[in-house]
Amino acid sequence: MSEPFVQIRNLVKTFNTPAGPLNVLRGIDLNINRGDFIALVGPSGSGKTTFLNMVTGIDAPTDGAIQVDSTDVVKTPQHQLTRWRGRNIGIVFQFFQLLPTLTVFQNVKMPMDFCNVYEPKERKDRAMTLLDRLGIADQAYKTPDMLSGGQQQRVAIARALANDPPMIIGDEPTGNLDRMSAANVFSIFHEMRDQGRTVLVVTHDRELVHDVPQIMILTDGLIEATTFEAAAKRRSQELQSVKRKTQERRAIKTESPERDAAQSSQHLS
Repeated sequence: MSEPFVQIRNLVKTFNTPAGPLNVLRGIDLNINRGDFIALVGPSGSGKTTFLNMVTGIDAPTDGAIQVDSTDVVKTPQHQLTRWRGRNIGIVFQFFQLLPTLTVFQNVKMPMDFCNVYEPKERKDRAMTLLDRLGIADQAYKTPDMLSGGQQQRVAIARALANDPPMIIGDEPTGNLDRMSAANVFSIFHEMRDQGRTVLVVTHDRELVHDVPQIMILTDGLIEATTFEAAAKRRSQELQSVKRKTQERRAIKTESPERDAAQSSQHLS
């Protein structure tokens, strides 16, 4: 049996805050195999983006080991990680992160230029092929601000695929999209997985994950496998808790002026 594509051992991330240490990740152990499609869910502020930043080498853990394919992400120097990340991981962000002064075509071609992947003529052909595959080749020479949110996210996906990376990571990639555009993005992720890529997506949208083969939840600093039904139930409980706390805060604010008025009336009498 081959080794897992991603191996994570005792992953810890602690932030120092004025109130003291904040333990976000508390010793995560996780294996991800080549070709897996995983949706990572969890409450807001649970550390999902922090976890992705550890896997991609954008940030360093407080403790623990991360190996992606044959690369030790923790021990590799940051300047080497930048090029490694450009060649091996395609990242799709919630807010697209397209360069506003470049055309759509230039945004997709840029990773190939930066990492010196493919011959110059091949880069142009590949960029246009990716845009065509995602249905936006006719937008190639427009700037990002001229596109809809769904179109911009397709550009971001084309850019993530530019260097043909074996792993795709999405950090709330549908957070700013309408329902149809969001469903289209997840359909593209399924295609990537069918092509043999490893896909790891963070999302809050429980409707989009029902077809994802593996669902994991990050809570209390640890990751564990879950099911669509369990994730949906937990999310409903979280929303109910938020609603209840909001109502309690409003009730306290309403009671305070009334109490103050009553006390003032007593003093006057």
